[in-house]
Amino acid sequence: MDRLEAMELLLGTVDAGSLSAAARELKIPVTTLTRKVADLEEMLGTRLLIRTTRKITLTDAGAAYVAAARRILDMVRDQEHEATGEFTSARGELVVTAPVQLGRLHVLPVINQFLAQYPDITVRLLLSDRNIDLIDSHADLAVRIGELADSNMIATRVGSLRPILCASPDFIGQHSVPHDPAELPKYSCVVFNSPYLSPWRFRLPSTGKLLTLEVKARLEVTAPDAAVSAAVDGVGITLVFEHDADAALKAGQLQILLPQFEVDPVPVHLVHVSRNLMAIKLRNFIDFAAPRLRQSLSGFGKQQKS
Repeated sequence: MDRLEAMELLLGTVDAGSLSAAARELKIPVTTLTRKVADLEEMLGTRLLIRTTRKITLTDAGAAYVAAARRILDMVRDQEHEATGEFTSARGELVVTAPVQLGRLHVLPVINQFLAQYPDITVRLLLSDRNIDLIDSHADLAVRIGELADSNMIATRVGSLRPILCASPDFIGQHSVPHDPAELPKYSCVVFNSPYLSPWRFRLPSTGKLLTLEVKARLEVTAPDAAVSAAVDGVGITLVFEHDADAALKAGQLQILLPQFEVDPVPVHLVHVSRNLMAIKLRNFIDFAAPRLRQSLSGFGKQQKS
């Protein structure tokens, strides 16, 4: 048995949540994956997983073994990177994760410029609006929106994003302008279901206190560009980041509402795992990307209250 391969397959199964999901991601038959995990359990003489039709659960022995396997595989990868020269020269694969819209509009152009300057580096960009775990996904760097909770990460701030409430001029003409966030439940709303913007929050200028609103969605979407498009078409009022609606705002297709009730802009960071030794490819990317992202995001973190 290839023990390292077995560890990789076990971790893939645990991270995917089920044997079938892991088999799809790993592109191997479920029967092969099941046999490999069973062989590993037989070799260890203990049960690692409790299997059901829909999910898997780790036994106590399994949880301890998975934690150890992650440490071992991380050490192996570091040694492989060092052996291939990634700690002495700018080469190898760089894995970057970012929120979908922020990644498309701001991160991808920077990556394209970076690739032109560093021919021996390849990049894999993972776009997702959930915070992908850097260790579990073997990612080198994450672009994160929001306050950071994990103190084990090294963060470089590159900007901030302004949440704005907006609607089309036609919608405003037909329904009037709300004068207070408390009026919003009476309006048709387009809700972008986002970990950064849900539920809708506002700051009361008279007291500075936060107001949280659970608005009823006339339309609920999972992408900010869809929310902007629906708002432009007059479906309702929406809450997105200013950079998501920038083109529509400049074209006069959307107008900002209630700017005096906006919460503070949300920070954006480059985040990576704290390690004593950093691959040169990662250091070069941070040095390259940070100033360019600051420039790209510089116009979207300022509140304009009236």
